[in-house]
Amino acid sequence: MAGLPPGLLIRTAKLVWTTLWQTMMGQMAPSSKGGDYQRPESEFRQRIEPEGAFPPAANRYQLIVGMGCPWAHRTLVTRSLKGLEGAISIIPVVPSPDEGCWVFETPFRDCRTLPELYRQAQPGYGGRATVPVLWDGQSAAIVNNESADIIVILNEAFGEWGTRPGVDLYPEALKADIDQWNDRTYQAVNNGVYRCGFAQTQAAYDRAVSELFDALDAIDQALGQRPYLCGDMVTLADVRLFTTLFRFDVVYYSLFKCNRRRIQDYAHLGPYLRRMYQLPGVAETCDIDAVKHDYYGNLFPLNPGGIIPSGPDLAYLKAPAEAVSSL
Repeated sequence: MAGLPPGLLIRTAKLVWTTLWQTMMGQMAPSSKGGDYQRPESEFRQRIEPEGAFPPAANRYQLIVGMGCPWAHRTLVTRSLKGLEGAISIIPVVPSPDEGCWVFETPFRDCRTLPELYRQAQPGYGGRATVPVLWDGQSAAIVNNESADIIVILNEAFGEWGTRPGVDLYPEALKADIDQWNDRTYQAVNNGVYRCGFAQTQAAYDRAVSELFDALDAIDQALGQRPYLCGDMVTLADVRLFTTLFRFDVVYYSLFKCNRRRIQDYAHLGPYLRRMYQLPGVAETCDIDAVKHDYYGNLFPLNPGGIIPSGPDLAYLKAPAEAVSSL
């Protein structure tokens, strides 16, 4: 190979790498024929209900989370805002760059990896083993692995054990508004950053990045009229948006090519991000080192060298925010 012309070397390397990249991306991020990322649906969707198979109880349920994952982070923020740390414990997992799955920091139920636990809970399971997981320690079962469901469950099912019983993040009077915001932000923003980063064609990327920044511009405009998405109080709509915004300037801006503008440069989204970060207990759920290591160190198709950037400096998150939370 050393004697081949440089042009042939480059073309051969590009062909080999593109083929491998497409193969790995197809496994990591399934896409449409047009190259648009399509997130698979979560498969465990049971609830915690007084008369159901999984009744409310303190110290029965656990959250299996990866600290770098924005979907798992939602559950940690909700748990903190509700004051449920004493009622629901945490089981951490970390991503393995070589195995391509979540691995327990300490073996759990004789399982070393999260896929092993999924198969233990449901023999023959062949789907994705994702976080977060709401785990029932009494029956050794997965209750739910959809973050949108779990944060509602945490808000509604464990009120008597929370240290902040007055906090309702999904009040009846605002449910329609919250649901509307969730619909607007999920596809364009929460999943939109992944649609940018995991796009497999230029056209798919162009669609995703335009939708993402159109949505961010609209949200920024709305936040010019009120401190939170639904008014003067924090809701689950804010929780869902926050965990994406927290990672935006650190990861999505560069690694996922979402680089039209940083969140901190928006007139209203920047202060909003700081406002959310400074809510009681929220900063303690934010592990920026885990975020950088999980994304830059584990998404091999996007960062083959595995080099983790040193910045950015997040001191701006501690700068004064204009509004005071109703919490």
